[in-house]
Amino acid sequence: VKELELLKRCQAHLEQERPLRELDFSDEEELMLRGFQFLTAKPLVVVLNIDEQDLGKEDEILKEFEDVAAQKNVVVIALSARVEQEISQLPPDEARLFLDDLGIQEPALDKLIRASFNLLGLISFFTVGEDECRAWTIRKGTNAQKAAGAIHSDLERGFIRAEVVHFDDFMKYKSLSACREHGVLRLEGKDYIVQDGDIITVRFNV
Repeated sequence: VKELELLKRCQAHLEQERPLRELDFSDEEELMLRGFQFLTAKPLVVVLNIDEQDLGKEDEILKEFEDVAAQKNVVVIALSARVEQEISQLPPDEARLFLDDLGIQEPALDKLIRASFNLLGLISFFTVGEDECRAWTIRKGTNAQKAAGAIHSDLERGFIRAEVVHFDDFMKYKSLSACREHGVLRLEGKDYIVQDGDIITVRFNV
């Protein structure tokens, strides 16, 4: 009965030629709708491919699409695909010089990825080892114990605590031991809400 009422609500909205992403759904309703994979229920990223000569005028161009960007679960981004292609083929140091020459602070691809993550409610945290550094994607609002499960189910099951330091602090002090010495590495329990850019070492016992 609940599902039927929900589908009728969706039908009425669609018959007004409005996308389902505009509607607010409870967690239970989202679960019921998940199997239908309604296209208009998905968040939307609109990418405007602009001319290289228009770089630096993105804000002015985006003003023309304010009505679109104001819609719920919609993000509009302007970029030059040609410039992005050229940047992707350059070594990092040359790419930085190329961006500086164009007056661009960061590649549009980075902005696109960040906007997509925000729109989907996702964040990344990191694990750092002697032979591997890795990023893990989780939903925003995930606690430390659940985040540990993204790495391995044993870590979630036997979770004791997490050693946490933010990426910015790690880059400042260059090592976990130095972060510990400067007091920016802290111990967190299972209910700690993981933040975007956290570097986490999980202590567990199974």
